[in-house]
Amino acid sequence: MSKIGATAPETPAGEPAETPAAVRPQPAVATASPCTTTIALSLAFGNGGRLDPEDIRLLETIRRVRSILGASRALGTSYRKCWLMVDALNHTFESPAVETFPGRRGGGAALTAFGERLIALYRSLERQAQRSGARTLDELTAALDPAFVARATGAAAADPTAEPRRSRSRPT
Repeated sequence: MSKIGATAPETPAGEPAETPAAVRPQPAVATASPCTTTIALSLAFGNGGRLDPEDIRLLETIRRVRSILGASRALGTSYRKCWLMVDALNHTFESPAVETFPGRRGGGAALTAFGERLIALYRSLERQAQRSGARTLDELTAALDPAFVARATGAAAADPTAEPRRSRSRPT
């Protein structure tokens, strides 16, 4: 017996059959746990160029698939947007980050030595920022908790044993 809107077929015993993996909804993107706080760097250069996490993901994907079209498919982004991002990166710096090989057969794209170095420098900067800001990130993450007690003025003012504030003016 078939019902409109039924999600899984029934077995002869009347129990719902297992839904095939291809039919089950899959999460689109793996997300970090709500207790994790990370730093995402976006760099703005003096010449108007930018470098952000999306650019680095594109470069890493081009490295893996060796094609701008393949990278656009892997990232779920339009080919035009990926091509414009590559063009902007190549014009931001004196050395190109991506080299393209036009043509239907044997065409594609590859990172230059500078493109590889650009990824390495960005990831290094990201690690340094994460390490140096670890205590601050921990406090910001703790502030997401509804039971968080602020360390700033409210807690200091409530402490009756706290030393009175000193005036900056000179005594008369």
